[in-house]
Amino acid sequence: MNKLYLLLAAVVAVVVVVASSIFIVDEREKALVLQFGQIKAVKEEPGLGFKVPFIQDVVKYDSRILSIDTVPIEVTPSDDRRLVVDAFARYRIADVVVFRQAVGGDGLAGAANRLEGILNPQIREVLGSDGVTSNTILSADRSILATRIKERAQTRAAALGLEVVDVRLKQTNLPVQNLDATFARMRAEREREAADEIARGNEAAQRVRAQADRTVVELVSEANKNSEITRGEADAQRNRAYADAYGEDQEFFEFYRSLTAYERALKGSNSSMVITPDSEFFNYLNGPTSRASAAQ
Repeated sequence: MNKLYLLLAAVVAVVVVVASSIFIVDEREKALVLQFGQIKAVKEEPGLGFKVPFIQDVVKYDSRILSIDTVPIEVTPSDDRRLVVDAFARYRIADVVVFRQAVGGDGLAGAANRLEGILNPQIREVLGSDGVTSNTILSADRSILATRIKERAQTRAAALGLEVVDVRLKQTNLPVQNLDATFARMRAEREREAADEIARGNEAAQRVRAQADRTVVELVSEANKNSEITRGEADAQRNRAYADAYGEDQEFFEFYRSLTAYERALKGSNSSMVITPDSEFFNYLNGPTSRASAAQ
């Protein structure tokens, strides 16, 4: 009976020892075998690994691409227009041995803090360099600036065993204390542009109005000219008709002119004339006898 217990205890001990000496690494991980804090083996390929039980430990790290959001920082471009920049980076553990030696037992949390300490100074340095204005940061050229930040950060991150895969400027805003002044300046610029547009519109309207007035004057002048020509031609025809009538019957022509003169002179209800009764003006009113005697 005691032998059976001893056999079972031995089997359990063997199972425990074997289980303690085996570890599994999947495709998303990298593993280090540590003995009293010293690196004894590196396991980067997925599969089974072995260690000395109870003496060696296994530390696993994520081998995938990781991300970090930096704390928003204030930068001052070359045009002295301060901006608040919020960036993020993607990185991965490139050398797990260097990574362990650099961060120790702090793991990924410690690596993220140290990487942020690398990124923020590079963001300030690149965005505050000569030739970089706030308009450049806010334009499509910001991708070029992000690449420069990544390249500079990569050099320093290599000392941590990290590879910086990408850096992006997520948000770029104005400081709160500058918003009112910026909005006021933008409003003034828009009002100035509106005033310029109104002035150009008024100028164009004035040109159209002047052209229309000129066209009206030309049309009226042309119409007046044509009417004067027509009136002159009508007067000429009338005078020619009078002349023809006078040539054919002088007595009738004088009679017609006298009637026309009577009509014009005696027109209206309050016309007054001071004239002698035997005046030649009334020749045709006095009858043929008086007219004939006046003619003699």
